[in-house]
Amino acid sequence: MKNLLLIASLLCSIPLMAQTKVVKKTATKSNNFGITYSLPKTSLVVNVEVTQVTCETGPYYKYAEKYLGVKDAVTENKVYYELGKVNLINKGIPDPDNTYIVEFKAGTVAPYACLTEDGLLCSINAEYTPENRPEDTIDPAQVSSSGLTNASVFSEELLMAGSTAREAEVAARQIYRIRESRLNILTGEADNIPPDGEAMKLVIQQLEEQEKALTSLFTGNLVKETTYYDIDIIPYDNMEREVLFRFSNLLGILPADDLGGIPVYLNLKATDRAAILDPKEAEKKERSLKGVVYNIPGKASVEILMNKNTLYKGEVQIVQFGSKEGLAPVMFEDKRAPVKVYFYPETGAIRQIIQ
Repeated sequence: MKNLLLIASLLCSIPLMAQTKVVKKTATKSNNFGITYSLPKTSLVVNVEVTQVTCETGPYYKYAEKYLGVKDAVTENKVYYELGKVNLINKGIPDPDNTYIVEFKAGTVAPYACLTEDGLLCSINAEYTPENRPEDTIDPAQVSSSGLTNASVFSEELLMAGSTAREAEVAARQIYRIRESRLNILTGEADNIPPDGEAMKLVIQQLEEQEKALTSLFTGNLVKETTYYDIDIIPYDNMEREVLFRFSNLLGILPADDLGGIPVYLNLKATDRAAILDPKEAEKKERSLKGVVYNIPGKASVEILMNKNTLYKGEVQIVQFGSKEGLAPVMFEDKRAPVKVYFYPETGAIRQIIQ
């Protein structure tokens, strides 16, 4: 089985966007009225979301339940990883074994084609505007925290408490006083009500920040940092229990051959596949292709699993499971009404023909 696997870590501050730049090529006498392009082969990109969680205990975690009724406070400093969403993107990459020339007759009205920067065919005799598909857009990683300890919340009474137990008691009283002050402002029962809405909003925000900082002394902090990884696969046949990568709660995402994690498997099975030709038949058909050669992709079902749990399931188009056909050259010889053809650059299939 011939497959290519690549694991690449994306910088957590950079979103993955489907930005496709298109280049317009015009058929002129200088290039013998021919435009060279490549058909794609399918590369499946498995995008994996992994979140690193850093747990930091607060100095008063032992008193969290006693004074605040909190039962899930952080009780030890540790780092662990969580496996998030798994998505699949169908990506076309140029196939060096399938490069062709669009040939126009001299005198054809302004013939041109739009190609991607790496030479995949997008359109003929029509302007092409690339689209950013929703499934190709991945949110940038985010770093979040459940609370930030701020030295400004340490009152004189708290600093002079003398023992951890006494400090926890004083801190808890400060929290309840802050909550009471906020409630009085909101209900209009405070002695000094902020003069307007903006001032009230600012005061409430400051009180909430103080409460959050004091509460974190009991509950601790959870800092989450999300990173995205890409695993690229070029399928040439059915795949069963192919190890994409491994995952460990202690180490995060690992290469497929690292036994320190649980394997994440890929099952891929052709559901619509062109007949496989013998070498002579394949060569004969290749010679018969005239005009603009395009792909008719096949289809496959895909499932990604870990511990028998399905992380992703769907159907994708696979160029390698399909066939090639050609648009007759005569289609492009009408000077009065040039035919416009749009393609899917990621598969090389025809999207629309306008006559």
